[in-house]
Parts: sequence; structure tokens; C-alpha cells
Amino acid sequence: MNRRSFLKKTFGGILTFLGVSGGAYFYARDIEPKALNIHTENIKSSTIPKSFHNFKIVQFSDTHIGFHYDLAQFEDLVNVINKHNPDLIVFTGDLVDEPNRYNWDTKLMKLLQSLKAPYGKFWIYGNHDHGGYGTDIVKEVMDQADFQLLQNEHKIIQKDNESINLAGIDDVMLGNPDLTKTLQQANTDLFTILLAHEPDYADQAIKFPIDVQLSGHSHGGQVRLPFIGHLYTPSYAQKYVKGNYVFDSSNLSLYVNQGIGTTRVPYRFLCKPEIYVFSLKSE
Repeated sequence: MNRRSFLKKTFGGILTFLGVSGGAYFYARDIEPKALNIHTENIKSSTIPKSFHNFKIVQFSDTHIGFHYDLAQFEDLVNVINKHNPDLIVFTGDLVDEPNRYNWDTKLMKLLQSLKAPYGKFWIYGNHDHGGYGTDIVKEVMDQADFQLLQNEHKIIQKDNESINLAGIDDVMLGNPDLTKTLQQANTDLFTILLAHEPDYADQAIKFPIDVQLSGHSHGGQVRLPFIGHLYTPSYAQKYVKGNYVFDSSNLSLYVNQGIGTTRVPYRFLCKPEIYVFSLKSE
């Protein structure tokens, strides 16, 4: 769907339902995009080591800084994340909306650097980070901010001589994801978390020994209407849009983050920005 069709469908649905309500327009543009939801989840598994019981992971995604989301708002987000005292932080892509046009300065890097997690900060490319948009620019900023890129690779997270796997693939739309390469030489008996920007990649992930996939990209639809749901989601976020999904053919559990910022249009309606706070539970 191109931008014109997206705008037509979005505005048409909103106007039909709300009867051209100026109050709802104000809410969708100026209130809900700033109403952060803290989504807490317990992840239980017999393969989570005992030393990782209550291990806390914070996921944030799709900030799209520069498109109706500024550094002052991002600083507030950083403070919220740090107040949760995460053991591990993961960012699942789309840092700024247009990296090749964004007015880069050191403040963004310093804010990212101020995020604290004793077991590391990790990230993957989203489609707005990658391809012709500014792959190297984003990577340089994240490197300086002490975020480790997972681009078709995995890292072993170790605590008290016990371990879990954290894996990440390249962006599906504009990169070259390779899950076989990602898990090469990985101990597949370990509890394994996969970072994949596009949630529909779960249909590939179920073929591999992965316990949890964390994704973003969908924005939860960004604009949702009662009884109708989302009006639009991008490619590779059309099957799995928001929340948690489980699969009968696999032990995989997928979590789709609604993201922080907006893109294409600066509205959120019945689809608040969110971060996930996961607590691992050893069973």
C-alpha cells in the first residue's frame, strides 16, 4: 500500500467512526503518542537456568526520532527504562525515521549511552536503519553508545556460570537475514531469544530451536478502531501485529512490541506506545 492509499484509508476510517471529531484528532496527535504503556511479561521455561530467575530484560523499539518524536521525549523514555533497573536492554530497530536526513548530533548518542544494563545493551537493524537510509550512520552512533549489533549472529549471556543465547538477524526487508548463520555453533540446548525486527519472520523462526522472538515494526497498527482493529500495517507485520503469539508446531513464543514513535502519519489511536519489561522465570 502506497502513502496515498494509506492516508486515504486511515483518515477515512477515523472520520467515519468519529464523525469528524476535532477532540479525537487532538487526542490522536498530541495525547496518545505521549502516553507510554509499560507492558510487563513473565517468560517461563524449564530451560531458563536458575541463576537467570527474575532476570529482567527491557525491550524498546521503533522510536523513529525526527518524525514527531524529539530528543526531549527520548530522554524521558531513557529515564523510564533506567528506573526499571534492567539486567539487559534490547532495541529492535528503527532508531530515527530518516537517517540520511536527520540532523545528527552527540546528544542522541549520549542519551543512548546513559542507558544502563549490567549484562549488556544489544540492537538489530530495522528497515528505516538499513539499506539506502543510512546503515553506517546508525551503526556508528550505536557503537559509540555501547550497544552491540547482532547482525546474523548470537551472543552468550553468562551469569553465575550458567548461560542463555541472545541472537539477532539482519533486517528482513532491506537486509540479508540468515538464521542458519545466526545460530551456527550455538548451543541449542540453551534458552534462546531471537531479535527480529519484522514479526512475520516468526514463520521461519519456528523451524529453528528458538524459545522467544522479540519484534517491533508493526507499531501495533498505530491507528486502531473498535470492532475493526488496525487499519494498516507494513509488509512483514501483517500476520502478527501486537502482543503475544504461540505456535502449535513449535515451542516459540512471539512478542510484538507496538513501538514508541510514529511513522507516515503522526497519530496513534487506541494503540499507545509501549516498552516491554520481561522477567525470566526458571521452572
